Amino acid sequence: MKARPITTVKTIVTDVKEAGAGIKLFSLADPDQWELPPFRPGAHIDLHLPNGLVRTYSLCNEPADNKRYVIAVKREPGGRGGSRALHDEVAIGDVLGVSLPRGGLDIVPGIVRYVFVAGGIGVTPFLSMARHLEQTKQADFTLHLIVREEVPLAAELGSLIEQGRVVVHRTFLSGRPDLAPLIGKSGSETKVACCGPESMIDDFERVTTTWPAANVHIERFVAPPPVIDPDAKPFTVSLARTGTDIQVRAGQTMLAALQAGGVDIATSCCGGICGACKVGWIEGKPIHRDRILSPYERERYLMVCVAGSDADRLVLDL
Repeated sequence: MKARPITTVKTIVTDVKEAGAGIKLFSLADPDQWELPPFRPGAHIDLHLPNGLVRTYSLCNEPADNKRYVIAVKREPGGRGGSRALHDEVAIGDVLGVSLPRGGLDIVPGIVRYVFVAGGIGVTPFLSMARHLEQTKQADFTLHLIVREEVPLAAELGSLIEQGRVVVHRTFLSGRPDLAPLIGKSGSETKVACCGPESMIDDFERVTTTWPAANVHIERFVAPPPVIDPDAKPFTVSLARTGTDIQVRAGQTMLAALQAGGVDIATSCCGGICGACKVGWIEGKPIHRDRILSPYERERYLMVCVAGSDADRLVLDL
């Protein structure tokens, strides 16, 4: 029998420290101090919390720091419960299951300048990216951090602010700055990225409309409302490895149908922004509604939480 691939690793919380108003930094390591699975700058991991929740967070540390995963978590009283559980229930010595890292920023040859735009705690993935670029000197970079007043992760960002690599814009003084002059003109040697509130991402998407898609990177921490397709039709999902057929009713998500059929699917955001439920597809005509897969990736993968089918049968690599 073919061995099932490892999808989670066991980690232990080795450090918890305050990092700003309502923000904590958590360091996770292998219990025996082995190196952890490698990751790209700003990659994401899914934390399997003691209360059964699974939540996605960006890694703050640089890939060379390979014996730990560091995440920054802002306590959201009105959130879905993940940040409250981490702040109130998780302590040094606790054991947490963690997914293999995924996503993050591709540092590619030919890009000589990176411009990052972050809103508040949205700075977390860019801290990892900035540290990586600073260490490797692969390209120049500027991080524009837009906050109301207080800088999150101030201790971690301090040296970069002093160097002028991080430019802080405080909105309580003059409102949110115009993003266009911060980003500059489109060019094949420049890559831009944004993470923050949805209104900021909307502005960012508007000012980068004419940019090549490969040169624009967006990180979201809130999934958009689900797409309701009034013309949705039922279809069959065929599982290539087992030969099982599962019916997806009109208006039902593929994820719900798979789970009802006893298929174990990792999930987190359930809105097409985290990548936890990425599955390969082999045959059919999927309808992609996620916000993270590239056109190239969509030729091989889909996100079952939001994807649909434009054919009667869709074959998945499951």
